[in-house]
Amino acid sequence: MFSHLSTSYSRPSSPLFFFSSFTAIRPLIFSLLSLPSPPPPPPPTPLTATFRRKLLCSRPCRMRSTKFVCEVSKGFSTSVSMGSSEKDGNLSVDSVTVDFKNQNLGKERVNLKQLEDLNWDHSFVRELPGDPRTDSIPRQVLHACYTKVSPSVEVDNPQLVAWSELVAKLLDLDPKEFERSDFPAIFSGATPFAGGQVLPYAQCYGGHQFGMWAGQLGDGRAITLGELLNSRGERWELQLKGAGKTPYSRFADGLAVLRSSIREFLCSEAMHGLGIPTTRALCLVTTGKYVTRDMFYDGNPKEEPGAIVCRVAQSFLRFGSFQIHASRGKEDLEIIRALADYTIRHHFPHIESMSNSESVSYSTSEEGSSVVDLPSNKYAAWAVEVAERTASLVASWQGVGFTHGVLNTDNMSVLGLTIDYGPFGFLDAFDPSYTPNTTDLPGRRYCFANQPDIGLWNIAQFTSPLLAAELISDEEANCAMERYGTKFMDEYKSIMTRKLGLPKYDKQLISKLLNNMSVDKVDYTNFFRLLSNIKADVSIPEEELLVPLKAVLLDIGKERREAWISWLQTYIQELAASGIPDERRKVTMDSVNPKFILRNYLCQSAIDAAEQGDYGEVQKLLKVMVRPYDEHLGMEKYARLPPAWASRPGVCMLSCSS
Repeated sequence: MFSHLSTSYSRPSSPLFFFSSFTAIRPLIFSLLSLPSPPPPPPPTPLTATFRRKLLCSRPCRMRSTKFVCEVSKGFSTSVSMGSSEKDGNLSVDSVTVDFKNQNLGKERVNLKQLEDLNWDHSFVRELPGDPRTDSIPRQVLHACYTKVSPSVEVDNPQLVAWSELVAKLLDLDPKEFERSDFPAIFSGATPFAGGQVLPYAQCYGGHQFGMWAGQLGDGRAITLGELLNSRGERWELQLKGAGKTPYSRFADGLAVLRSSIREFLCSEAMHGLGIPTTRALCLVTTGKYVTRDMFYDGNPKEEPGAIVCRVAQSFLRFGSFQIHASRGKEDLEIIRALADYTIRHHFPHIESMSNSESVSYSTSEEGSSVVDLPSNKYAAWAVEVAERTASLVASWQGVGFTHGVLNTDNMSVLGLTIDYGPFGFLDAFDPSYTPNTTDLPGRRYCFANQPDIGLWNIAQFTSPLLAAELISDEEANCAMERYGTKFMDEYKSIMTRKLGLPKYDKQLISKLLNNMSVDKVDYTNFFRLLSNIKADVSIPEEELLVPLKAVLLDIGKERREAWISWLQTYIQELAASGIPDERRKVTMDSVNPKFILRNYLCQSAIDAAEQGDYGEVQKLLKVMVRPYDEHLGMEKYARLPPAWASRPGVCMLSCSS
């Protein structure tokens, strides 16, 4: 499918081993769906005959230690099991997902602050090399991680559209600050923060786009204001997306429109509500100006309302932040080391303090002759953790039916966050080949079923600059990618097991279910939510078995009805054998199967109203989506199947255009 795409960039020669982890992951997804597996994306470099032989006899990394504690921040930590095997299908998700979902900052007593009193810090600018120039003229920025540049967007009576009080509390910001008359002007970038507190910059990075090395990309319309340190010792970056030109804007205007800004604001908070690691959004403001966009790249541009989202994350570092320096030759390899040191120091501090006494090591061959000892190389330990976080993230996407749409390496966070919400989409009718991105047609590189593969492909690109800078060895790069495969399978099987309320993983049962859903185009979210209403009673008559699912099993004929009855009979037998009471199982299943997801047609309805000056629908959607597992009585319309108009271009599928 992708063999015609170039994947290479110039760097010091060091073989990047892109091995057979694909063969470990692909059968899991495609055998479950009973679908033919499409060919994998191409390897970054051709495999040598010697290494190809090595792959055939290799085994997944075997841990000598069973635990490796990973802290995503001082706010929460996760215990990542690294010694699990493929047989452990009933593992609990040890993941970042659960910790994100369980955060409840409202219970903590903190001193909320006004904007002028926030605790700003600027470690990125202070500790890493910057561009000596500060203009926004499009150009190649060499030997630098960022360029100091201020917002330049023009505004005319900016208005506050929506805001997140949860994110405000993350920052120790008093939610009453949203009521300030100057708040929209400040968060449009038109009015500077008082006292010169911020030190704005645009980050330099590169990336592979649709499998092809694209060279320098960078923050072309996003400007980071700086970093805040909150009362819990957490570091949070604030970034204005759509704030004007930077040296990385290329031929673009550096602006954003209300349409894409609403989608990004809502999905950032909706994903957090689902318990999935993500960047966040503090607020959304209109600029009062219009921006020209050609939504479908068809030569029919139109003017749209301009807007700016204030994005929030502990870091916006991407895989491409490291790739860009590897592409520029030996003189920039020290920047890779400096950037890796910075990232570990501020965002993976537990790795820097890891001692050899913890004995976290891997065997990377069948004979055990090649051992990777992580404490002896912090960069290797870090690469493994990035790979595992990425695997957990992709597994959580698959669990809720989320398709990112643009999984380029510049859209991959080194913290394992969902980042850059462009043409995303949640599954409505279950379709493994679904892509929400018109730019991705006809190849569907980034379709729903391909996301696990692409995650591994991107990890291979991430390890490449670390190899070039001689921070990790070939064996350590192999280990990171092998861990991605094992971690993804463990997480995905655990998620699907919990979605069905089963005591252990049942591949055949889940395979048959997903195949049925694919054949009958069953709504993914509503099906799993209704499934918790099934009773573990083997005496239920056949004619009554499908009653709890009648709202999602629409227009099925006799043959398909029999297929579903057969599956339900097997499923009910499994439930009955587990001995778990129906009421308890329903509570558990409803806690992992959301009732509400941010369907594209819901976004479009909110966008249509907002473009007419009515922001109420955006705010209603936000209230529902931040608590998607709750019933929200009276809000059932937000869980309905998409109407017929939702299938039109611009709603179900979008381009990369903003």
